[in-house]
Amino acid sequence: MSQEINHEFFMREAIRLANESVAAGGGPFGAVIVRDGRILAGCSNSVTIDNDPTAHAEVNAIRSACRSVGNFSLAGCTIYTSCEPCPMCLGAIYWAGIDHIYYGNTRKDAAEVNFADDFIYEELERPIASRRLPMQRLLAGEALESFRLWSAKTDKTEY
Repeated sequence: MSQEINHEFFMREAIRLANESVAAGGGPFGAVIVRDGRILAGCSNSVTIDNDPTAHAEVNAIRSACRSVGNFSLAGCTIYTSCEPCPMCLGAIYWAGIDHIYYGNTRKDAAEVNFADDFIYEELERPIASRRLPMQRLLAGEALESFRLWSAKTDKTEY
């Protein structure tokens, strides 16, 4: 017998965390990760509090949830986030194996209050040579050695 999940309850929790974050000096973002109707982690944005540009609510929640379950996989989980994830957070959500995303504000809503992630989405669509941040390959042959070592390793943990 499956349990009915109250998605609005969990979204309200993410929004509450976002509101609390603003009051505490953080950014206006909150995220909650749920598995089987139970909150594994609820976090807010702490970029300015921790002086860490990666401390977005979703990333903080993923780190906390993974510690909670003792695994890097959050398969079977749902994330509720007060705003559509930025490219970094979306990538982290995919890497964590989260099954579903619910979000409140859109990235356009975020842009209206000066959180403009669209430029990163746009940059990702451009060829590497056309991006604002210069990127160039260096020591490719030497760098491939770690991939050779990984491929040959028989006792690795795949992810």
